[in-house]
Amino acid sequence: MNSNYLPLQQHPNIVKYSQPFRNGIQSHNLQRLAIGYVLRGKKYIYDGDVRREVVRGNVFYLSTGNHYTEDVPESGRSFEQIIFYYSPEQLGNILSHLSLTYKMNIVNDHSCDNCRNRNHVICQASNSVRNFFSTVNQYIRDEFFTNDQTAESIKMTELLYLLVSQSDCCIKSKILSNIDTNKENFEQTIYKHIFKDISIDELARECNRSLTSFKKEFKKHFYEPPHKWFIRQRLMHSRLLLISTGKSISEIGLECNFPNTSHFIKLFKKEYGVTPAGYRHRNSIAAAAERIRESFVESRPESMAEA
Repeated sequence: MNSNYLPLQQHPNIVKYSQPFRNGIQSHNLQRLAIGYVLRGKKYIYDGDVRREVVRGNVFYLSTGNHYTEDVPESGRSFEQIIFYYSPEQLGNILSHLSLTYKMNIVNDHSCDNCRNRNHVICQASNSVRNFFSTVNQYIRDEFFTNDQTAESIKMTELLYLLVSQSDCCIKSKILSNIDTNKENFEQTIYKHIFKDISIDELARECNRSLTSFKKEFKKHFYEPPHKWFIRQRLMHSRLLLISTGKSISEIGLECNFPNTSHFIKLFKKEYGVTPAGYRHRNSIAAAAERIRESFVESRPESMAEA
């Protein structure tokens, strides 16, 4: 995957990605919503200081905005995934069609700490969802979706039906929470300015809100005040730059829009309990140990691996 892989066409897009090598952590800025499925290998989605694993047979949801992921091939075979991209408008149209045509009673009563404050969700796919993606994979091989907007829309409708018709769960809740286009536009504006030098007053004007209403709406969407949230997002990005690039501490601080290196180091230590240099050193040791472990697992004879 490249760092800006999101297609920009206005109709749903169904894309299969194949990654033959482990390229480390990648940064993605999604402009539309995404539902994906891992066909082979495993995927890591980074959430603050936590790495969440997505394995074969898992379905995952990604909201718009910034995401940090890593795709890991499996024993010499490429990592593979299929991703559906769609907008809130398309979601609303599809759900209205399902409700009016098939009399579906679509409700969203689920809420839990596992999904409320996160911009991604991972869950084990049901048998029907697994079979669905198996069929989609074959259609992609046969180029069934090539330049065919109708075929893509039909499969997008089928996928949403399978996910929202099941019992209340995190992925259903996240999907249904994105029907509100005003909410989506507000959040897209915020994500677009994470690394820009812009004041809260200016950002409120960008969102066509008074400062008071902007702060109130911001906390409703992101669960904390703007200044604190922006600092946290920039520190998350800096943390991943430390372990995925060779850039200097000062370069990373500047890229993440901290006014100076000492301020960046102070905030980083307050958030993670260690300096940026210490964090990089600690994770380089951990990464080396993981590479050795994975190399050992892949090099074992098959009979030994099954023992």
